[in-house]
Amino acid sequence: MSALRWKAILLCFLMAASAAMAHFARPTVKIADSGPRVDLETLFPREFGDWQIDTRTPVVLPSPDLQAKLDAIYNQVLSRTYVNGNGERIMLSVAYGGDQSDGTNAHRPEVCYPAQGFQVLGNEAGTIDLDGRQMPVRRLQSRLGPRYEPITYWIVVGDKVVTSGTQQKLVQLRYGVRGLIPDGMLVRVSSIGTDAKAGYALQASFVNEMVRSIEQERRLRITGA
Repeated sequence: MSALRWKAILLCFLMAASAAMAHFARPTVKIADSGPRVDLETLFPREFGDWQIDTRTPVVLPSPDLQAKLDAIYNQVLSRTYVNGNGERIMLSVAYGGDQSDGTNAHRPEVCYPAQGFQVLGNEAGTIDLDGRQMPVRRLQSRLGPRYEPITYWIVVGDKVVTSGTQQKLVQLRYGVRGLIPDGMLVRVSSIGTDAKAGYALQASFVNEMVRSIEQERRLRITGA
């Protein structure tokens, strides 16, 4: 048998072996299946501190085509508006998916807001102080006509908070080498107003009060470890 033929056979063998290794090394165990079921309705309190659900303000739902995409990506989506004693309002939107593999990456506001007609005027990294722990977040400034909506959001993949696609991919890979598929949660808070700095401060205060009202074990699902 010629050397060229041997090389061709060896190449075919190596390609088949690589494909087999990729198949068997593919993560198969979902973290979501190994712990208590996540229920967004009960995980996030309906009232805490000076905040309670505002039943008089209708929740603004995504457009039908965007909602269809969310339903395809996530197991659960929660949307609420809260109001405090001063009449200040915060909109909370949470999306949870039990499989955060490549096909179900969390849907970031800088993508879904423009899909609903908003302009994204600013996008920067930030932190929220949670009793001495600096939790990384992203802050956006969005506009739809006369409506200005500052936004704070973060994503929890497995037990890690991420604020960029690169970070999300790295966390997925760390789980993947152990054969694990992480779940993921996107938490977004926003308010209406032209003063973005004041809006971010109000949102940080809201998040702090909300997190403090949740018991430690359940809190980690929302803010990471």
